Amino acid sequence: MLSAWCRSAAALAAADAASGAVMTGEDPCALAARVAAASGARLSACQIDALTATVEVRAGYAGLVALSRARAGPPAGG
Repeated sequence: MLSAWCRSAAALAAADAASGAVMTGEDPCALAARVAAASGARLSACQIDALTATVEVRAGYAGLVALSRARAGPPAGG
């Protein structure tokens, strides 16, 4: 089953790359895809808006597909 860790890790990786907190030459969404894949999931959507990353990951198990979304970045509305 798709864990909270997987979706949160993918969102955090993208947000950290977008903000410069993690120095990488990789596109933030490419980094999020790599993190998701390492957890056995697939990044199906990724949006970067300034310092905020919103990701959607999918993973299959026993013929079922789990979909999960996560957001990482500064507090919303603040």
